[in-house]
Amino acid sequence: MPDSPAGPPAPPIPLTELLGREELGLRRIAGPEQADLLWVHTSEMADPYPYLLGGELLLTAGVQRTDADTYVARLVQAGAAALGFGLAPVHDTVPSDLVEACDRHGLPLVEVPPGTRFTAIARAVWQLMAQARHRELRRVTRAQQALATAAARPDPVPAVLRQLAVQLDGRVALLTADGGVLHTAGGRPAPDVRTALARLARVVAPAAPTAGTGPVPGRTPSPSSATDTRDGTHLFAYALGGGQGMALALATPRRDTGDHTVAGIAVVLLSLLTAPHQGADTAGRSAALVRLLLGAAPEDVAPLLGDGDPWTVVHARRADGAPADPLNAGALGAALGSALTDVDRETVRILLPGPHEAVAPQPGWTLGVSGSVPVTALPDAEGQASRALGHAEATRTPLATHRPGAGGLADLIPADRAEAHARTLLAPLTEPLAETLRCWLGLHGNWDRTAVALRIHRNTVRQRIARCAALLDADLDDMDVRTELWFALRDRAPAGP
Repeated sequence: MPDSPAGPPAPPIPLTELLGREELGLRRIAGPEQADLLWVHTSEMADPYPYLLGGELLLTAGVQRTDADTYVARLVQAGAAALGFGLAPVHDTVPSDLVEACDRHGLPLVEVPPGTRFTAIARAVWQLMAQARHRELRRVTRAQQALATAAARPDPVPAVLRQLAVQLDGRVALLTADGGVLHTAGGRPAPDVRTALARLARVVAPAAPTAGTGPVPGRTPSPSSATDTRDGTHLFAYALGGGQGMALALATPRRDTGDHTVAGIAVVLLSLLTAPHQGADTAGRSAALVRLLLGAAPEDVAPLLGDGDPWTVVHARRADGAPADPLNAGALGAALGSALTDVDRETVRILLPGPHEAVAPQPGWTLGVSGSVPVTALPDAEGQASRALGHAEATRTPLATHRPGAGGLADLIPADRAEAHARTLLAPLTEPLAETLRCWLGLHGNWDRTAVALRIHRNTVRQRIARCAALLDADLDDMDVRTELWFALRDRAPAGP
């Protein structure tokens, strides 16, 4: 068979759709019912094999009759989709040996009545192709809108995968270069399909070279996509951009024309969602991290991070209570403008370069934002963000920001004296008791909100507050006592991280 060129810019047309055009009067009289038409070609040659591209509906009036079996075998070898035989003026009926040959070789044979011109058949195929192209464009557009909407959700990576599984009616997985599963959607494929998808993932997203080896000279770059089949299931794998070493793997029951385009849209979105946020100061931050890991003191690496520049710590939790994962954390960090993210159980922690005023609420998340601090004061900001997140959850607001006291009576006392007094007054309290008392006072003595903010039981809050009252020998119902304790808790030296 000659080399197959790229297909036409339209989906293939099922033969059944063409047969359904009543004005043409076409009738299938041999061969299978199912066939996909890519072209229409007319030829009266005894052997049209050299001129066929594959996928044709070949139309002939049988002017040069040859051995039917050889003729049909050559058409099948060339990849013809179907044969249309026109009646009159050469033949009044379709030759029986041609009918038998088409049945024997599995080539659909269509009888064309005398009143139907071959040009009318060609025009009908082109019209059906135009309609199919329009349907496919609308389908791709709807899929693009659905995937973009999914990418805007608080869990963008799983949401995009779920929507892609719906659009392609298949199974979807985000895999690492070694075949590890990060996320799946659309069900669990059979073991042999999972093995094949993992193999395709290694083809398009091979593991990174061993540290220090660098790229292999002369090595052929990995393909961006790969395909396979398993028992009628179509398998695809696409490499995500940005060198993340991840691949999008698909298993679908069919392979439609627009599937590759829809998958390509998902690949672009997932590449953006999983790619690290790169900024002009990435090298400086990386160097600072390396130095910290090697034992340098925070104040020594501060100049690499902009010693005088403000930094903000953000704590976040999913508003629906679902657990967070590194991919969702990375997507949230990217939305806020930082790649410095971490997931500690269900809480996402993000380190933002810049003032806290730049932080905006994010759909599906509850955020606690610290005040703007220099890099050397980040441990203090960590506690501020944690308390702000608790306050946001307790008050059911999407975002709460730490508000340090500014001006007023509190500033009339020197900071060192205020801290010394706070340390003495609160000395009987352990850190959990002091934090519970601070939160309880900040929420106006509300037991339920304090329990939500601290993620503990309501009865535990009551027990801790009663313990505080006993250790301090203080009446916590007295407003003067509450006020003094509030100032003391605000001015106390923060606990370590």
